[in-house]
Amino acid sequence: MRGIKALALVPFLIGAIIISAAFTNCKNTAKGYSKASLGEGKGFALVELFTSEGCSSCPPADELVAKVQKEVGDKPVYILAYHVDYWNRLGWKDVFSSADYSKRQNEYARWLNLPQVYTPQIVVNGKTEFVGSQEERLRSAIKDGLQGSGSVQLNLNVTRSTNNMASIQYKVEGNTGNAHSVISLALVQKQAVVKVERGENGGRTLAHAQIVRNLQTLTLNRSNGSTAITLPAAFEARGWEVIGFVQNAENGAVLGASKASFKISADVVQQNKNRQ
Repeated sequence: MRGIKALALVPFLIGAIIISAAFTNCKNTAKGYSKASLGEGKGFALVELFTSEGCSSCPPADELVAKVQKEVGDKPVYILAYHVDYWNRLGWKDVFSSADYSKRQNEYARWLNLPQVYTPQIVVNGKTEFVGSQEERLRSAIKDGLQGSGSVQLNLNVTRSTNNMASIQYKVEGNTGNAHSVISLALVQKQAVVKVERGENGGRTLAHAQIVRNLQTLTLNRSNGSTAITLPAAFEARGWEVIGFVQNAENGAVLGASKASFKISADVVQQNKNRQ
């Protein structure tokens, strides 16, 4: 049995840490992804993991999403790992954590009528949630998402410019369904390894995948637009990407998703030549 760490839900605030009922990790019976196992469909799967380096139950979930990320190839499966900040008070500050990600998890608790938030938690397409280390549940939810039909197509274009900035252009096609849709754009670091010195995982070296380093959410007033983001000092284009998704802000349902790799602007190319 592995305890899953939980928190009482307070709107937009995190309460004291509590321990929820224990869950048994699901045994893996799947053999990866194939066309036959996925079936036909024009859908997608947006997998959002809420995790923390301060939580001893989280490493199996981190390992699971990293495994799935390697398997899915070019299929429309988009993985986002949000490191929440409410575990930081127990002796180890997760360098990837943010109060914004804890707030987002609380939003899901409201949308899905959950009595509390916990880690590790996975939400798929804004509709289905479960313990993040449950492999069979995750594979089933991804399969269901891929066999569905997305109502929205999202096209992204990301260009790195000078001064550690990047420009993101987006275009939305299809029916968003209501006037309360938003578009979220996540800057994602594909991999990282951290040696944790204190807290529940003290002494362990943890590998992370698909780490959200910045999240912008914009009201979708028109079908296309752009925004700018600041890139971290250690940014390297090959190890990063942007994942975007359109979401119903009233019930949390994700209507469409996409991703884009970084293109290098002509100014940056010229700067690199000048340095050589």
